[in-house]
Amino acid sequence: MCGIAGLYCFNNHPDREKDLLQKALRELHARGPDHCGFVLTNNACLGHTRLAIIDTSTSANQPFRDATGRFTLVFNGELYNFKELREILKRKDYTFRTESDTEVLLHWLMEFGMDKLNDLQGFFAFAFHDSLTGTLWLVRDRVGVKPLYFFSDQDKLVFASEMKAMIAMGVPRHIDRNSLAAYLHLNYIPGPWSIFEGVQKLNPGHYLIINAHGANLTRYYSLPQQRFAPGQTYDYENACRHLRELLHQAVAKRLVADVSVGTFLSGGIDSSIITAVAAKQLEGLNTFSIGFRNALMHDESGYARLVAKKHKTQHNEIMITTHDLLDCLPDVLNYCDEPFADSSALAVFILSRETRKQVKVALSGDGADELFAGYYKHHAEWKVRQKGPALSMIGQLYPLLRHLPQSRSNYWMNKIRQIVRFSEGMVHSPDQRYWRWAGFTSSNQVEKLLAADFLVKDLQERKAFWLQRLTNPGSFEEMLLTDMQLVLPYDMMVKTDMMSMANSLEVREPYLDHLLVDFVMQLPVDYLIDNKRRKKILLDAFKDDLPQELHTRKKMGFEVPILSWLRGPLRNTLQQELLNPAFLEEQKIFNPSEIHSLVRTLLSGNPGDAPARVWGLLVFQYWYKKHML
Repeated sequence: MCGIAGLYCFNNHPDREKDLLQKALRELHARGPDHCGFVLTNNACLGHTRLAIIDTSTSANQPFRDATGRFTLVFNGELYNFKELREILKRKDYTFRTESDTEVLLHWLMEFGMDKLNDLQGFFAFAFHDSLTGTLWLVRDRVGVKPLYFFSDQDKLVFASEMKAMIAMGVPRHIDRNSLAAYLHLNYIPGPWSIFEGVQKLNPGHYLIINAHGANLTRYYSLPQQRFAPGQTYDYENACRHLRELLHQAVAKRLVADVSVGTFLSGGIDSSIITAVAAKQLEGLNTFSIGFRNALMHDESGYARLVAKKHKTQHNEIMITTHDLLDCLPDVLNYCDEPFADSSALAVFILSRETRKQVKVALSGDGADELFAGYYKHHAEWKVRQKGPALSMIGQLYPLLRHLPQSRSNYWMNKIRQIVRFSEGMVHSPDQRYWRWAGFTSSNQVEKLLAADFLVKDLQERKAFWLQRLTNPGSFEEMLLTDMQLVLPYDMMVKTDMMSMANSLEVREPYLDHLLVDFVMQLPVDYLIDNKRRKKILLDAFKDDLPQELHTRKKMGFEVPILSWLRGPLRNTLQQELLNPAFLEEQKIFNPSEIHSLVRTLLSGNPGDAPARVWGLLVFQYWYKKHML
């Protein structure tokens, strides 16, 4: 795992821009503390910060060049099949001076260009430059595990792993109003747009070709768009068997490293299965979990201990309090260089920080919810489509329930909140229902939050792009496909990448092995979900690997006590600094009266989703003061 940054010059010689690149690389130090370097070519300047995982010798440092100096590569990620690819290249008379996957990737690209990207197994974002033709390629992995930003004007194109490096290279900082509106709804910003006008995120499964004539975007991979009919290729029993085989292979690939490896073990189904599989392949596996003192509602550490005991792992339990989460808030907010308000990032930050003290690589259970229909919204969508008398009853109760107190901080008030959200979604088309359930507010409420002269122009066009897989009436499969293209790369993977990289830890996601993804995305939906269960085939395929207690437990999403924080230790910061009326008037982005009304709701006995919305505002304002003033 590493950081990459660079410039492609359309006019000036890159030597004039190297100071900018060096500033950018300093911003990426946490991503690669083991080495930093850059290379100047005829029209480009490529830089790299290294976290050494495969072949930790200095001979594998980057930027990596071929013997002639014609080709240069900077590479963030891992290739799990690099040994097989190296044997293919050896038969073509390539020789190797290192044991690294970087050198294999360089020669693979020299031999095949972009034609055989789909032979690469792994996760990556890389830049490959040919000084003879003056061409640069920027490439991102299939499902968006690794990030890559880029910006171009008439003089140059710049790219980097993180926005903070882009800022260091002088990209214009004009807030993209549509991105802000999307953020206020989702609490994250989906690509290919970013918080700044003109700065784009390279979408998963794409590469960008840059030469003297400009830049062109090409898709090299697409998620499967159609599912097998039941029994068409795999009956259920054979599908379970094949899923086991694929996941065992995916975990085995991700245990290969020249440094110590462990697993995140939350006590949930997804990470428990990864741990169970890994423990069979690596004796004395280190596992890491977080436990919460005085927060039994959200503490899964007991389940994690059961899994660790069953599989005889070297278990490390990190017991924390909600005050520990609050204490790390400045570190998290300072590292996030785009507004990102998924509050579970706080726990991932602490887990990554403590895990890094013992290992350099950790396997996680990320991606399983999107693949196997594991979210509550998936079950809600399934029930809407099944219809029945229960839905009619909920619809009749909605006028009453919507006036009852709603809050995430209380079990019964949260149930009312969930039923109200469900009722609101029932009446919408699949695409509008998805958008409502994916966010924390309505489009009308977002518009009210923004100042009158801070108009949003093209948000509907962007929503159409993000929801393009959801047709009307559409199918349930389209919801899962949209999650894989929206939530996974721009919320879940951003959270894991940023919080692990802030602590110089590499995280690998076996569920996102593309062979497994392609298989699961083609399974019939009723293999994944029914009226009683989510992630049905995953549970059945690995039922013998989990303690019985995990089969009967309910899903326990991580919750930060945002409401008590905003009413308590963060209240003065919120009201006197970040949402101060005078500052809001000067900022000219938000409607002060609407902000005041939202804060009043937050402090009332019926806060509803106000805590999540105010949290998003707090994160944005912190970011704004750091990067825009």
